[in-house]
Amino acid sequence: QVQLVESGGGLVQAGGSLRLSCAASGRTSSQNAMGWFRQAPGKEREFVAVISWTGGTTFYADSVKGRFTISRDNAKNTLYLQMNSLTPEDTAAYYCAARVGVAVTTSRDDYAYWGQGTQVTVSS
Repeated sequence: QVQLVESGGGLVQAGGSLRLSCAASGRTSSQNAMGWFRQAPGKEREFVAVISWTGGTTFYADSVKGRFTISRDNAKNTLYLQMNSLTPEDTAAYYCAARVGVAVTTSRDDYAYWGQGTQVTVSS
């Protein structure tokens, strides 16, 4: 089992930045890919970014490419999402997720472990 706890969400003006963190505990010795997803009210949970165990491979949703950066510190068992140039369309609950396995994937069905989410609200 892996437990995930997100932090760093909040209210920010358009054009601003936030950095989300996700602390992992439990069976963190597994070399698993990890990702960020988000869910806006009335919408399905969507892929944002994913990173491999080594950090050498990353993928981003087109909507955040060039603005968001995913990273991880395996020594601290922590996943990050640096979000810049935020827009009101980025308003959502952001979820950290971990796979069982090293393969990098963008499908939420491939992720076994999820955090409770952290709210990001971007005002115009």
